[in-house]
Amino acid sequence: MAGTDEALGTSDAVRAYFGDRYEVAHHYYEMLRDEGERRGLIGPREVERLWERHLLNSAAVTAHIGEATSVADIGSGAGLPGIVIAIMRPDAAVHLVEPMERRTQWLDEVVATLDLSNVSVKHGRAEEYDGALEVDAVTSRAVAPLSKLARMSLPLVRPGGEMVVLKGRNVEREIEPARKVLRRFRASEPEILEGTTVPGVESTTIVRVRRG
Repeated sequence: MAGTDEALGTSDAVRAYFGDRYEVAHHYYEMLRDEGERRGLIGPREVERLWERHLLNSAAVTAHIGEATSVADIGSGAGLPGIVIAIMRPDAAVHLVEPMERRTQWLDEVVATLDLSNVSVKHGRAEEYDGALEVDAVTSRAVAPLSKLARMSLPLVRPGGEMVVLKGRNVEREIEPARKVLRRFRASEPEILEGTTVPGVESTTIVRVRRG
């Protein structure tokens, strides 16, 4: 229920988790709550679980991008996880790659409203930035099966960098079909990681692959 989610978002645990970036994260939550459904960014049922299912779920990836100083979020949509990463890592340059113009307009508004000077919004498909954008880490959330995701993501990852993506719990079945693409980029064996945030919030599944 919305009240439960709002209580989670104002809890001491969540405040401590985001630290001095909490107020920015809460402002982003308010923008999603007030405009997300109307603008087609989230479904009507998602408004009541924004903190648990979206903000904290997205935040879980941050611990697994290490010391990356440049990150690309492909298919950024509402800004999940890219905006959350940018909030938590103001030291990192975050590129939000999104093909739908109405969503890039939203992202531009969020960046301006939250004064996220470390973010750039790029209108287009990930494939269009092959050769034009190279980063330490590429991330995404609910974009495509791992094989397609690797084809889209790994060209943007510098050698030695990583693809770190939020996936469903059945991601193991996506690994074998992705091996041909992974071999093309001399990528490491995919690691399946548990992304945790605050006590009582369900962990999320993260897949990390290092480009050779």
